[in-house]
Amino acid sequence: MDIIELPMALIDEDKDQPRYQFDEEALQELMRSIEELGLLSPIKVRTTGDGRYKIIYGNRRYKATERLGRATIPCIVSTATDEMEIYLEQIAENLTREGFSPIEEAEAFDKLMNDARFRSSIKFLSAKLGKPEAYIKNKMELLKFSSAVKKLIVSGVEIRKDRLTEDQLLPLKDLPMEHRDPLALIAARDELPVSDVKKIAKLFKDKTISDGTKEKLLLKSGPGLIETWSIYEQNRKEKARKQAEKEDAPVVEPAAQPSPSAKAESAQSASRVAAPAASSDGSSAAEVSSPGGLATTPKGNVAELLKQLQTQLARQADITQTMIQLATSSHDGEYTLFPHEIDDVISQMEEQLAKWKSLKA
Repeated sequence: MDIIELPMALIDEDKDQPRYQFDEEALQELMRSIEELGLLSPIKVRTTGDGRYKIIYGNRRYKATERLGRATIPCIVSTATDEMEIYLEQIAENLTREGFSPIEEAEAFDKLMNDARFRSSIKFLSAKLGKPEAYIKNKMELLKFSSAVKKLIVSGVEIRKDRLTEDQLLPLKDLPMEHRDPLALIAARDELPVSDVKKIAKLFKDKTISDGTKEKLLLKSGPGLIETWSIYEQNRKEKARKQAEKEDAPVVEPAAQPSPSAKAESAQSASRVAAPAASSDGSSAAEVSSPGGLATTPKGNVAELLKQLQTQLARQADITQTMIQLATSSHDGEYTLFPHEIDDVISQMEEQLAKWKSLKA
């Protein structure tokens, strides 16, 4: 493979190449290296048919040499013309270099998959580039995020303020856009570790939590979201414990129902029972407060008992309104009323209602 010195003036950059982000500090460091040692690795170019050359790879080295005012640069000249092969070679070369960002990789893979000039497949790219199919798919998932998020994506796994790694973003990729991007920006701002991002993603994937509640949660900080997740987990585990206890509870056989003749005899006996004696204040001894707040009345006075029950039920509208307010308010971040808590209350009310209905029998 011949290396020749070509005039800088005859070489054009490839504006369509996969890599377009160049870190200024790294570029300055390369310039110092070239000044001291010279360019150790040549760039690769191809002929364009008009006496000029276009860079296949080595744009950063070309930029550093140009800034130093050098007249020539060492090059490997290729006669390749197949656009697919050239683009694949550019990607393969950049994959071996530092500074090729995950978003640049993702855009390059997407271009090979969807550009009319290429129309490739993940299986083909995997074979050509020596990368697992999952690697390519995960990179392309980064394209789901907004431009504001993409600008923060960097290589590596180090968690830095106002920067995002691929590992931080992937747990959020399947969330709706209105949750995905704000959570990504929170993760960047608050330097959330990957484990915390996974917990928050789980919270927002729970379909029992309303969209309204999730919108309010987006106003919290990263630590605030983790605190909410902790409460959510405690409530979930408590509900699971209660359900397990309920399933393990022994089954109580229903009491045997008296026969019609026994019922008739009981009714006749009841009709012969004398009225209860009055207490010292003139009220019936049977008229005492029950645990539910309803006074017991003589068995014959059903209308009075129903009247008292109606009075108690009238308060349920106020209770329902209070529950609605709790369900739509986070109480300044102190506590969030989750749907399963409401379900517990409803379950208890249904059990009580079932008992009342059994009285009809």
